[in-house]
Amino acid sequence: MSPEWKKLLNIIVLGFGFMFMFTAFQTCGNIEQTVILSLNSTEFHGSGYTSLAIIYGVFSASNIFAPSVVAVLGARLSLFISGLFYSAYIATFIQPFTWSFYTASVFIGMAAAVLWTAQGNCLTVNSKENTIGRNSGIFWALLQCSLFFGNVFIYIIWHGEARITDSDRRTVFISLTVVSLVGTFLFFLIRNVDSMENNSDCSDSDSRSLEINMIPQSAGSKALEAFKKSAKLSISKEMLLLSISMAYTGVELTFFSGVYGTCIGAMKQFGNEAKGLIGLSGIFIGIGEILGGGLFGLLDKWNRYGRNPVVLLGLAVHFIAFYLIFFNIPGDAPIASADGTDRISFMTPNKEVAMLCSFLLGLGDSCFNTQLISILGSLFSESSAPAFAIFKFVQSICAAVAFFYSNYLLLEWQLLILVIFGFFGTISFFFVEWNAATVSHSSDFSNCQPTN
Repeated sequence: MSPEWKKLLNIIVLGFGFMFMFTAFQTCGNIEQTVILSLNSTEFHGSGYTSLAIIYGVFSASNIFAPSVVAVLGARLSLFISGLFYSAYIATFIQPFTWSFYTASVFIGMAAAVLWTAQGNCLTVNSKENTIGRNSGIFWALLQCSLFFGNVFIYIIWHGEARITDSDRRTVFISLTVVSLVGTFLFFLIRNVDSMENNSDCSDSDSRSLEINMIPQSAGSKALEAFKKSAKLSISKEMLLLSISMAYTGVELTFFSGVYGTCIGAMKQFGNEAKGLIGLSGIFIGIGEILGGGLFGLLDKWNRYGRNPVVLLGLAVHFIAFYLIFFNIPGDAPIASADGTDRISFMTPNKEVAMLCSFLLGLGDSCFNTQLISILGSLFSESSAPAFAIFKFVQSICAAVAFFYSNYLLLEWQLLILVIFGFFGTISFFFVEWNAATVSHSSDFSNCQPTN
């Protein structure tokens, strides 16, 4: 098997590992506020929104040291250890206590920073300029299969249930914990890129020279070097502009992964189907994510128009979804009590429209994330770990703020915030892509000039 095929296999294994892990975690995030509202215990006083705000807040702060951890431990071990913390967080719902719930929220926030930094590093060192778009799409499609499988399970087991029993909760979260552990152990199948490079002609080794340390360094030196790279990269013009796009992905991540499912589950007009529709909504989000990731990954090498049209498609799809949600879901749905809401927005609540919006949310999200991953891997191939750490820093701090205000803001105000960030995030992405295309074109032109 050639080194290129081995690298592609690494991407596929990485995608499957994330698929299993996030089948558990994204399903957990989608249902946890509804589960907490249904708890029979009077000793538990946690909030799903607050927990997710803590996770993304700690996640954001932890991205400062995440590149250093990955530099010392390596991508594979970093992925494995982080996966264990994800599994521990999900397991807290088997027998929930307030102290363990919030403690696990802090630890998974730190683990998430290391996990996603290691993911970005692994994706980049296993890609070239002409394969980064394809590999980003493959990884994203496999990752988002998690939304499909996890929520099919939720829909089947909770369909027709008006309230979640303790027995139902334990069954779901024991199953999700096991699934998360399967994904965690898959990371051990990822092969080291160094050995592949040594067995090949090393034609691409120069472009990855900063990713592979050929001179032995102490752990402290590696950590310090990674921190310096992150600090320098964070104030570059391209990264500052892309930060607006990253911020939008954080705000809309909060909405589709935690808020929208809660809104559907709170709708009394949906009757006993409401809780099961949370899972069905997640399925349609997953279909949109998988379709977008697979389509943009497979068609990347035939795309002559760059990344901007894909991002513009994502913005248009999201704006249609926000408009329909505004008309279909009442404003108090995100903050309704355990009994739900019987208010009506501007139209009679419609389940088909709600599921269509779920699909559009997933499709739009895949447009933004696949293109951000692609442009980061392309522009910062020599500093992939710091670049992806900054991406997750900005995304997660915005997600934390969004989860916090989701406890208080009515739906219409949350949608307005999404529209504003989406518009300016798209414009800023356009500028970076245009500049990158101009630089690339100038470089190609100069390389074609005759030499004396």
